[in-house]
Amino acid sequence: MSTPDLTAREAAHWAHRAGLPLDGERHAVVATTAQHIHAVVSRLRELDFGETHPAAVYSALPEVPDATL
Repeated sequence: MSTPDLTAREAAHWAHRAGLPLDGERHAVVATTAQHIHAVVSRLRELDFGETHPAAVYSALPEVPDATL
Protein backbone atom coordinates (compact mmCIF):
# COMPACT_ATOMS: atom_id res chain seq x y z
CA MET A 1 0.00 0.00 0.00
CA SER A 2 1.47 3.33 -1.03
CA THR A 3 0.90 6.55 0.86
CA PRO A 4 1.55 10.07 -0.36
CA ASP A 5 4.73 11.74 0.84
CA LEU A 6 4.51 13.80 4.00
CA THR A 7 5.03 17.47 3.21
CA ALA A 8 7.02 19.86 5.38
CA ARG A 9 3.81 21.71 6.20
CA GLU A 10 2.08 18.50 7.30
CA ALA A 11 5.10 17.55 9.43
CA ALA A 12 4.92 20.93 11.15
CA HIS A 13 1.18 20.52 11.70
CA TRP A 14 1.46 17.04 13.24
CA ALA A 15 4.46 18.00 15.36
CA HIS A 16 2.55 21.00 16.69
CA ARG A 17 -0.50 18.84 17.48
CA ALA A 18 1.79 16.47 19.39
CA GLY A 19 3.13 19.38 21.42
CA LEU A 20 6.48 19.40 19.61
CA PRO A 21 6.80 22.76 17.87
CA LEU A 22 9.63 22.78 15.31
CA ASP A 23 11.84 25.55 14.01
CA GLY A 24 10.94 26.41 10.42
CA GLU A 25 14.15 25.03 8.92
CA ARG A 26 13.53 21.59 10.48
CA HIS A 27 10.13 20.94 8.86
CA ALA A 28 11.53 19.42 5.66
CA VAL A 29 14.10 17.28 7.50
CA VAL A 30 11.46 15.94 9.90
CA ALA A 31 9.12 15.18 7.00
CA THR A 32 11.85 13.26 5.16
CA THR A 33 12.82 11.32 8.29
CA ALA A 34 9.20 10.45 9.11
CA GLN A 35 8.66 9.26 5.52
CA HIS A 36 11.74 7.02 5.75
CA ILE A 37 10.62 5.52 9.07
CA HIS A 38 7.17 4.88 7.61
CA ALA A 39 8.71 3.13 4.59
CA VAL A 40 10.86 0.87 6.80
CA VAL A 41 7.96 -0.06 9.08
CA SER A 42 5.78 -0.76 6.05
CA ARG A 43 8.38 -3.20 4.71
CA LEU A 44 8.64 -4.93 8.08
CA ARG A 45 4.87 -5.41 8.15
CA GLU A 46 5.09 -7.27 4.83
CA LEU A 47 7.35 -9.99 6.26
CA ASP A 48 5.83 -13.40 6.81
CA PHE A 49 7.17 -14.87 10.01
CA GLY A 50 5.08 -18.00 9.69
CA GLU A 51 5.57 -20.23 12.71
CA THR A 52 8.32 -18.09 14.25
CA HIS A 53 7.84 -17.82 17.99
CA PRO A 54 7.94 -14.43 19.74
CA ALA A 55 11.32 -13.34 21.11
CA ALA A 56 10.06 -13.80 24.68
CA VAL A 57 10.10 -17.58 24.13
CA TYR A 58 13.88 -17.68 23.75
CA SER A 59 16.39 -17.49 26.61
CA ALA A 60 19.75 -15.76 26.21
CA LEU A 61 21.13 -17.68 29.18
CA PRO A 62 23.43 -20.62 28.39
CA GLU A 63 22.06 -24.06 29.08
CA VAL A 64 23.56 -25.68 32.19
CA PRO A 65 23.73 -29.46 31.95
CA ASP A 66 22.09 -31.27 34.83
CA ALA A 67 24.58 -33.75 36.34
CA THR A 68 22.00 -35.57 38.45
CA LEU A 69 20.54 -38.78 37.13
